[in-house]
Amino acid sequence: MSVTRTGPLPAGPAAEYDVVVVGAGVVGCAVARALARHPLRVALVEAANDVGEGTSKANTAILHTGFDAAPGTLEARLVREGHRMLTAYARESGIPVEPLGALLVAWDDDQRAALPGLAEKAARNGHHRTRVIGGDELRRREPHLGPGALAALDVPGESVICPWTTTLAYATQAVRSGVDLHLNCRVDGVVPGEPWHRLVTPRGALRARYLVNACGLHADAFDALLGRHDFTVTPRRGQLLVFDSLARDLVRHILLPVPGRLGKGVLITPTVFGNVMLGPTAEDLGDKAATGTTAEGLAGLRAQGARVLPALLDEEVTAVYAGLRAATGQEDYRCAAHPRQRYVTAGGIRSTGLSSSLALAEHVLGLLADCGLDPGPERALAPVRMPNLGAAFPRPYRDAGLVARDPEYGTIVCHCERVTRGEIRDAFASAIPPAGLDGLRRRTRARAGRCQGNHCGAELRVLLARYGTGAP
Repeated sequence: MSVTRTGPLPAGPAAEYDVVVVGAGVVGCAVARALARHPLRVALVEAANDVGEGTSKANTAILHTGFDAAPGTLEARLVREGHRMLTAYARESGIPVEPLGALLVAWDDDQRAALPGLAEKAARNGHHRTRVIGGDELRRREPHLGPGALAALDVPGESVICPWTTTLAYATQAVRSGVDLHLNCRVDGVVPGEPWHRLVTPRGALRARYLVNACGLHADAFDALLGRHDFTVTPRRGQLLVFDSLARDLVRHILLPVPGRLGKGVLITPTVFGNVMLGPTAEDLGDKAATGTTAEGLAGLRAQGARVLPALLDEEVTAVYAGLRAATGQEDYRCAAHPRQRYVTAGGIRSTGLSSSLALAEHVLGLLADCGLDPGPERALAPVRMPNLGAAFPRPYRDAGLVARDPEYGTIVCHCERVTRGEIRDAFASAIPPAGLDGLRRRTRARAGRCQGNHCGAELRVLLARYGTGAP
């Protein structure tokens, strides 16, 4: 396996690949993993210094059933299939998932009247277990709801998941199965050719017979490198508030708004890490790097949250963040095969890419076949078992047998999130080690708690210097 972050790229035959996947978010990593099942030379290249650095690290972390997608769209089919596939894959690989179910809460007569139509829409998407519940049952199931909640659509199957571990699991399995991962490797130019496309990067050039565009926010810009201008990506910012774990008992389900004329509004959801999250906003911007939060945006979230779950606003906020989704002006994915160019675009994935990722990867393999790729026979992927970061799952510091065998798992470094020295050591020894403290947080939860690293930060920097020196 090969993971590079610095230095020149391979030269000669080592720089020639059957398929190069550009973009190592959840979609690109899933595609690379799917390609790794075949006897192909595959590279996954990423402009950032880690996988999952874009939309994939900053979202609402919900594993959707696809009940509310537009029926008949590609997105509706792939989210439905992806939910089933990722639920099974999470069990196999150690990704934390909590099947909480969702409630679409109606606060006025118009919203209550819309619930049967939403149930019918869910049925057309193959989700037949939704039902409308009245105010009394709603209050029993969510006793902390604000006054005025009239009814809700009960949606079983909606879950919360760890988005960080999902992306990393796909990439790890791909790398262990033979995919080359090149980080800090922005593609600045593509020189089409036969049989090789030449990809120009600051670290050197790669050659590819087939290309996959999984560039997320930059999918339109990469398309343009091949002379295509099929759509434009508008970054849609979603700001979110993360409340302390002491707020967790206030909510039992994913609380969704009823869509209306003014949009969907905001949701309130538990996280697999034991927090409660409020958001997101939906702001179309012109800057694909505008991931900052605003006082106005956060105040708007608090105002909406106060109506839905008033007691939540009395709890401590431990973090705020913003993510950008790739809006394209079309409420469906922008996936297309371009056979004459031996090129596939997977664009416009927006916020459901996490849920659809495994099914989307299979769809991309089909599009590559339409472009002429013969992947060859299937083979087994290298097994992967990820550290489970979920608060509802066993953690190393509580495993007496593990601590007895290796006391490093009993030495807590991040006390807010109960992260041990052994977990930090393991992260740096993994197939794709973190490049810095942010990557370490996504692999261990260190610095993700109520103090945000104020107490553990110094020791983590010492460990980064000690263990991180061998990172590629």
